[in-house]
Amino acid sequence: MEKRKLGKTELAITPVTFGAWAIGGWMWGGADKKDAIEALHTSLDIGITTIDTAPVYGFGRSEEIVGEAIKGKRRDKIQILTKYGLRWDIEDGKFFFESKDNDGNPIKIYKYASADSIVKECEESLRRLGTDYIDLYQIHWDDPTTPIDETMKAVDKLLKDGKIRYAGVCNYNVDQMTQASSDIPLASNQVPYSMVLRDIEQDVVPWCMDKDVGILAYSPLQRGVLTGKMKPDQKFNEGDHRAGMSFYQPENIKRINAFLENLNPIKEKYGITNPQMVLNWTLQQPGITTVLAGARNAKQVKDNAGAAGFMLTRDEVETINNELNKLTITG
Repeated sequence: MEKRKLGKTELAITPVTFGAWAIGGWMWGGADKKDAIEALHTSLDIGITTIDTAPVYGFGRSEEIVGEAIKGKRRDKIQILTKYGLRWDIEDGKFFFESKDNDGNPIKIYKYASADSIVKECEESLRRLGTDYIDLYQIHWDDPTTPIDETMKAVDKLLKDGKIRYAGVCNYNVDQMTQASSDIPLASNQVPYSMVLRDIEQDVVPWCMDKDVGILAYSPLQRGVLTGKMKPDQKFNEGDHRAGMSFYQPENIKRINAFLENLNPIKEKYGITNPQMVLNWTLQQPGITTVLAGARNAKQVKDNAGAAGFMLTRDEVETINNELNKLTITG
């Protein structure tokens, strides 16, 4: 799979990135480890060599599974992206929200990105991943209790020490990116972006394009609803965070499915699935470097990879945009 350069860096990543949140199980109603390992091996075999994970995804479980899956593989052929700044083992920083761990025990998540915390998190991620460096290290969410310059200066030391190759941010607005880029060479911003959630087009995308900062689009399938596989009476497993979100309410699922059905002629032309069409559209949007596509099994990985095997025409993108303009999401 042909790679894309991330911003001003020398890091080349695949246009489709393996998103490893779901394999950690947390907030996704659990996950099967054997299927996850197989999914990761399939991903590497077919050319999706960029993997995005985080400590909080299953409270270490996702990183451990990734580490197990890449063991024995050529490390220089794999791009490992992980994060820092969300702690569940201490009560420091800014309280974020309360959840349950994979065993159903209540747990509190805090935004915390002090210098000492970052160093500790980095060492623990390296251990879980079984590697001596991280290709892209990203703050997961902003920590309002720690000045951005303190956070980024700690990250800069990790860069100089060779623990990480490049530094990025996640969920940062323009002001925050401006501050961060004054302390480090900012590689990227990982933000939510999909056909039905496009607010970053107003300010984040123009800023990143002007500064040559890469954009990693997460939840491009809007956590599954843009696959067309969801039904208005969709039942979610215990602990699945999607149950209470507006996109998954019955009327919205009906509207989204109807929108996808209206695009059947395009899908039939290429012999593609809904996810492949949606991901390809997303990849063609201005400023987007890669799309993060989660997968819990090998079949889903292969489906995601197919998004990079064709190219929608300009007219087809416009047709999709016209249909999107008619789509209304309530709630």
